Amino acid sequence: MLFSGRPPRGNPLRRWGLGVSIAACLFVGAEASARQTTGTVEPVRINQLPPDAQAVHRLIRAGGPFAYPKDGTVFGNRERILPSRPRGFYREYTVAHPGTRDRGGRRIVCGGYEAKAPETCFYTVDHYSSFRRITP
Repeated sequence: MLFSGRPPRGNPLRRWGLGVSIAACLFVGAEASARQTTGTVEPVRINQLPPDAQAVHRLIRAGGPFAYPKDGTVFGNRERILPSRPRGFYREYTVAHPGTRDRGGRRIVCGGYEAKAPETCFYTVDHYSSFRRITP
């Protein structure tokens, strides 16, 4: 649309205020995102994990078999808590929670391009709200 020579309608201060509000939201969102992606993930030794998590970790290194069809599927890291990597780098595996009918919230997420030899693995008990890096 071409400029017709008429000034734009509406209160210019109101339009400017909306722009400032949008910019402020983008800035706050970027700051929160930076905080999440640069946060540290505390380590946990493999022998400190619950026995069923240790068993799943052994299965991952053996290539399965896994109890749930979703095990081994791509983990998107939408929470941005884990280090940023290309899509397909992370895969998730269920750590069953005794007494629940569904998969529960415990998972092991491993990163790497070889399924049986992941570069790194993380454990979560709260369905991706927090992670701990698994160390030997």
